[in-house]
Amino acid sequence: MPDTNSSRTPDETLFDRVVEALRTVYDPEIPVNIWELGLIYGVKTDDAGAIAIEMTLTAPSCPVAGEMPGIVQRTVAAVAGVTDCTVDLVWEPPWDPSRMTDEAKVQLDMFY
Repeated sequence: MPDTNSSRTPDETLFDRVVEALRTVYDPEIPVNIWELGLIYGVKTDDAGAIAIEMTLTAPSCPVAGEMPGIVQRTVAAVAGVTDCTVDLVWEPPWDPSRMTDEAKVQLDMFY
């Protein structure tokens, strides 16, 4: 799971709902959700319900590069208690398979 401990606020319930929403978003070419793939680098919540997400893609040339941030934004914005959501697409550090959870590695038969 991505390291988001430094981004957490006292509103763990909202954070947990946001993570559950992120688990419903899938890379269209990989049958694993973006949370388990390690594409989410950070989730910050504030007391007013604003969410800031920092994410990446598996590669800059990913066919959904133009669409994925909007999909994530709309999915998270629909979570109860979210008042605003921004999604920043970043390329540093670059994504690599070591960011995937063990669950994702098992799903993709990459566990060794």
